[in-house]
Amino acid sequence: MFELHDVCIFYGDAQVLRRVTMSISRKQITALIGLSGSGKSSLLRSLNRMNDDVPGFRIEGRIAYERQDLYAAEVDPQEVRRRIGMVFQRPNPFPKSIYDNVAFGPRVNGMTGGMDDIVEKALIKAALWDEVKDRLKASALLLSDGQQQRLCIARAIAIEPEVLLMDEPCSALDPIATAKIEDLMQELARDYTIVIVTHNMQQAARVSDYTGFLTVEVDHEGQRYGRLVELDRTTRIFTKPNDKRTEDYITGRFG
Repeated sequence: MFELHDVCIFYGDAQVLRRVTMSISRKQITALIGLSGSGKSSLLRSLNRMNDDVPGFRIEGRIAYERQDLYAAEVDPQEVRRRIGMVFQRPNPFPKSIYDNVAFGPRVNGMTGGMDDIVEKALIKAALWDEVKDRLKASALLLSDGQQQRLCIARAIAIEPEVLLMDEPCSALDPIATAKIEDLMQELARDYTIVIVTHNMQQAARVSDYTGFLTVEVDHEGQRYGRLVELDRTTRIFTKPNDKRTEDYITGRFG
């Protein structure tokens, strides 16, 4: 689904990611784990051009999505973000009704068809319909944190993307809500390609098909930057990684 080759990311003069080359498989869950400051979130946000509006952002190398260069001059960033949805670390529902939260994207994108059906379908896919179907006009802010995060997932998939990017989607949730999100991710992987950033190695081991480990390195000028150490099947990363740095991180020797 994605092919990255020698991707470097800068914010101003600071390079946060250096020479990342990797592939992301279709309808699989790929987890990105690693040290704080290793560029995981920057890498994730580069996959749907969410970094474009960050002051000083610059990218080198190539990110291809369905063999199309995502950063080519003729590519519309808004179309990229429609096809590649994003779920953030903390639930961020709009101060609107549950219904209007889900309907917002389809309305903005001019989707045709019955809006009621679109909203219901998205809420069913997000495993939230049974909990909210009788109060769709209630404020989304009245939902629990876990419900709000599932609502944000429903909002993301209502516009029928092909990919879901998730930036630590469970870090603000309790264990019960986290378990529901993890179960939901595995259900959604039947229809979507999912890339998740997580600091929770157990979560990566539970839900992902592939795992990439990023570390922080320091060059001869003292500049810190992130680098991808390896990407492989999750079972291999957690049982027999190729790189000792990955093994040390997984076993808690550093990080």
